[in-house]
This record gives sequence, structure tokens and C-alpha cells, in this order.
Amino acid sequence: MNDNFIDYVKIHCRSGNGGAGSVHFRREKYIPKGGPDGGDGGRGGHIILRGNEQLWTLLHLKYRKHIKAKHGMPGMGAHKTGASGEDVVLEVPLGTVAKDAETGKVLFEITEHGEEKILMKGGRGGLGNAHFKSATNQTPRYAQPGEEGEEGWRILELKVLADVGLVGFPNAGKSTLLSAITAAKPKIADYAFTTLTPNLGIVSYRDHKSFVMADIPGIIEGAHAGKGLGLRFLRHIERNSTLLFLVPADADDIAREYEILLQELKKYNPELLDKKRVLAISKADLLDEELREEIKPALPKDIPSIFISSVTQENIEKLKDLLWQSMTA
Repeated sequence: MNDNFIDYVKIHCRSGNGGAGSVHFRREKYIPKGGPDGGDGGRGGHIILRGNEQLWTLLHLKYRKHIKAKHGMPGMGAHKTGASGEDVVLEVPLGTVAKDAETGKVLFEITEHGEEKILMKGGRGGLGNAHFKSATNQTPRYAQPGEEGEEGWRILELKVLADVGLVGFPNAGKSTLLSAITAAKPKIADYAFTTLTPNLGIVSYRDHKSFVMADIPGIIEGAHAGKGLGLRFLRHIERNSTLLFLVPADADDIAREYEILLQELKKYNPELLDKKRVLAISKADLLDEELREEIKPALPKDIPSIFISSVTQENIEKLKDLLWQSMTA
């Protein structure tokens, strides 16, 4: 059973060329035949991946198709080495796997925060003519050109599980919320979740951050009766996945509906009650201020709650804030 989907980007990378070595001779007033003093070229810039535990998807790289590092500078006289080309560092979530797009070969995986690995090496700088002086050749008139950088397509893949699980009865407006809050549906590998297909979406958040939200149909309806559905989609326990309870504003008794949802989860898997929870009252565009004030005292006290409307976009940004705080607290 496949309980993850692949977040995937394909990027064209070009590392920097190395700078050429210098052909130069020392020229000083009283030394008519100064020896060779050409410096080496600088190294071309690398393209580097760096692990960042604050990133949970590859969404921020989806639109950066071409990534180029700078070339190294040529060497100069007086044994001066050229400056190295600037490296390009791409921040990626932990668990990102880098592959060669042509061969499919796995190059490496980034597993720790701050870990850096070279995706494409910059070319080495060429040696200046100072290196080629010998007993038989006191005035070498050549130096090495810089090495070319690497160029080609690389694939970055990340196995993603849901960070936020949507819990609610079918009338709660889960799919409407999902399409309102997530970036366009990403390409998602088919899940083989018995016959039920979860809807997954990537929610883009501030500062290029993003997280994954999943609505699994039938999470409640008969789930605990053992239809083999499993809430395995919730991220491994070490990741602070959060349950977002969705109860529509037109429910007869919002607090009671929330309790029923909790009981269903408890029957199914009591461990789920240890997860953090947020309650969203959907379809809030149906409520005027007066009705909201009436409802508030009845809402559960122990979890954050918020009125939202997918239709008018009311409080959608605030909901993202609440979820992010819950996941990262």
C-alpha cells in the first residue's frame, strides 16, 4: 500500500566554468627577465543542495527551471589566483532525493538540517604558467584553460505524507476548502488506498514555505469498522501533523458534531487523539455577527477555532496561520 505521494521537480542545472590560468612574466625595473608568475584561475561555482527542516515540499523550486552558477575568474600576474565563481545553494526539505534525469541514478539524499551536498560541481580553475617552469623551459608561454562546469537535468523527489488531515462529514465542504486553500492540484502519484482516493493539495504559505493537506474520503463513515482505510496518511508520528476538524455553520449542533467526529476517531485509533487539533466552522458566510456570537460559547474550549468561508475566502489566511503554528509549535 503506497502511503505517500511524490513531490517532484525537474531542473536544468549548469555549474560554473573554471577560470583560465594566466600567462604572465614578472616585470620589474631591474629584473629584465623575470620568471613566469601567472596565477591560477578560480573554481567555477557549484550548485549545492542544503537541507532545511522548515521546508516541507518542493513547491518553491517548481518555477525555477534553469539554475546557473557563476564562472570562476581568470588568474593574474604576481601569482594572483582568480576569484571562485559564486555557488548557488538550493534549500530543500529533509528527505529530498537527487537523481540524474537521464539515467535515473540516485545521486544522494539530504537527511539532516544544514547538510550540504554538491548537485553539480564547478569546473576547476586552470593552472597559471608559473606551474610549468622547468630546468629546460624557463619561460613557459602557456597556461591551462579552466575546466568546463557540468550541465544537465536533475530530478529532485520528496516522499510526502500529509501534514494536515481534514476530518469532517461529507457535507462539511472539505473538497471546497481544499481547492480554495491549496495551490493548483500538484501532480500526484496514484494512491492505492483501498478504493478510496485521498485528495491532496500543497498549501503555499508565507516566505516560500508550504505544507500538505489531505482529505481522505470516508475517514469517518465506517472507518473504524475496519474498512482497511487506515489513517496511515498522517505523517510519521515525529512530524507534528495536525487534524483540522471541519464542521459546517449550518450543522444543528456544532459542538456535538465535533464530539461525534472525535468519538469516531477514538474508536478507530485512540492515538489520533494525541495529535494537535484545530476546529474550523465552514460556510461561515451563512452566519451574521449575531449568530456567530451565539455559537461561540458552545465551541470547545481546549482547541483553537475559527470561522471560515471557502466561497468568500474569509479567514483562509488566518486558518493557514493557525495550522502552521499548530504544526511547528
